[in-house]
Amino acid sequence: MCERQLSPDEKYNLISRNLQEVLGEDKIKSTLKEHDLKIYWGTATTGKPHVAYFVPMSKVADFLRAGAEVTILFADLHAYLDNMKAPWELLALRTQYYEHTIKAMLRSIGVPLEKLKFVKGTDYQLSKEYTLDVYRLSSVVTEHDAKKAGAEVVKQVEHPLLSGLLYPGLQALDEEYLKVDAQFGGVDQRKIFTFAEKYLPQLGYAKRAHLMNPMVPGLTGSKMSSSEEESKIDLLDTPANVKKKLKKAFCEPGNIENNGVLSFVKHVVFPLFDESQGFVVKRKPENGGDVEFDNFDALERAFAKQEVHPADLKASVEIQINRLLAPIIKEFEAPELKKLAEKAYPPPIKQKGGNQPAINNVSDEILPSRLDIRVGQIVEVGRHPDADALYVEKIDLGDGEPRTIVSGLVNYVPIEEMQNRKVIVLCNLKAAKMRGIESQGMVLCASVDDPKQVEPLDPPEDALPGERVFVENFESGVPDVVLNPKKKVWEKLQIDLKTSGECLAQWQGNNLLTKSGGKIRSKTITGAPIK
Repeated sequence: MCERQLSPDEKYNLISRNLQEVLGEDKIKSTLKEHDLKIYWGTATTGKPHVAYFVPMSKVADFLRAGAEVTILFADLHAYLDNMKAPWELLALRTQYYEHTIKAMLRSIGVPLEKLKFVKGTDYQLSKEYTLDVYRLSSVVTEHDAKKAGAEVVKQVEHPLLSGLLYPGLQALDEEYLKVDAQFGGVDQRKIFTFAEKYLPQLGYAKRAHLMNPMVPGLTGSKMSSSEEESKIDLLDTPANVKKKLKKAFCEPGNIENNGVLSFVKHVVFPLFDESQGFVVKRKPENGGDVEFDNFDALERAFAKQEVHPADLKASVEIQINRLLAPIIKEFEAPELKKLAEKAYPPPIKQKGGNQPAINNVSDEILPSRLDIRVGQIVEVGRHPDADALYVEKIDLGDGEPRTIVSGLVNYVPIEEMQNRKVIVLCNLKAAKMRGIESQGMVLCASVDDPKQVEPLDPPEDALPGERVFVENFESGVPDVVLNPKKKVWEKLQIDLKTSGECLAQWQGNNLLTKSGGKIRSKTITGAPIK
């Protein structure tokens, strides 16, 4: 039996229900009289997706029910621009994680994936045409408007990077390049939406409509945030964790303001029910027994009158959340997805004596971010006057004056290959005299003993002297001024520095990278210690 065709008004009601604001309502209604709406929703692949992502997903379900063509954009380039300082390799992993989790969420709520289009930002945002439009846009946008547009979305700092100012323009251009009638997002993106409405026509492109979800409170009563662990339920949280987090959730008796538990029922649970379903609040017989609500307004009124106790509401929401998460958790039991989750979001470890998590690390003391590793360029090299096996190098490390470094490479690298060579240098070892000459660092090399072979590590060709080298997933740490030799920090970290089967320099399987995402490698030596 064929489904009844919805009228344009019925489609609009589905598209707009539970939204906080619609910009371009008349335009949407006139479009629906001509053809089904084309909508896109984008998500920057940064923080780990959590249960609040079911809010936009339930709207995606509404859009599809209304016959809309929906594009989901995995905005990897936007993520890079948002002052996150994450290398491309990490963003690539997170983009893969987002795609798997978003698709798993949609399957969890019964959304057919074949009706959706999934696009990665860098699939088209690096094209010649798009790049030229970025330049065209930058010629008409003021610094004031760019900064204002990103104020609610882009991470704000005292001295913003140019990348954060570009972010709103790229999001505006996406509307044209994805050929949509409307963009959907949270109300926190309103300034970007009005920015797009102002500037796209100046490039000769059509002004689009904008659909805005309210900002749903987290479990603490404020915005649900990826960075605030107790405010959100992870998509892979166990039932025990769900219970624990809901138990701590802000849900004051009779208080319907900033109530994340109630908001979840409104924006996720009820929209996913069909007309025959209601929301059942489980209660003990002595508390009146189970009670069913056909619509959210009735539940909200009952809670406001304290006819529904917070503990009973939480227990009932717990059932719904676990029902949604179960198929996602099952999918991520696959070994390849488990590995992907671990690599994209390494688990944080608590620091000693505090509640703040350490930068993603495997130890609370010995962190690879403590190493000051930099790209260097040898500007002068000669033989050590008192040691036949040693070179004495002057290396530019971005300090203004070259450093003197002594290396035991005479028997492995001809002197002509050392001159003007770019190398990787550990810069914060305590200075030490080597046969009478003070060495102020160490050139890092891949080394095997049988047969003896040593190769200095090579930085990317475009790397500059002084450019910092960090370990993937540990990029935000601050190096020690000088590594304390008594604590053996270098020795403990060096054990896990090795070349991979592809000659890549790694620490515990994480690549050594420059700021631009370039990889460090040995020319030919695989599976060998780096020292």
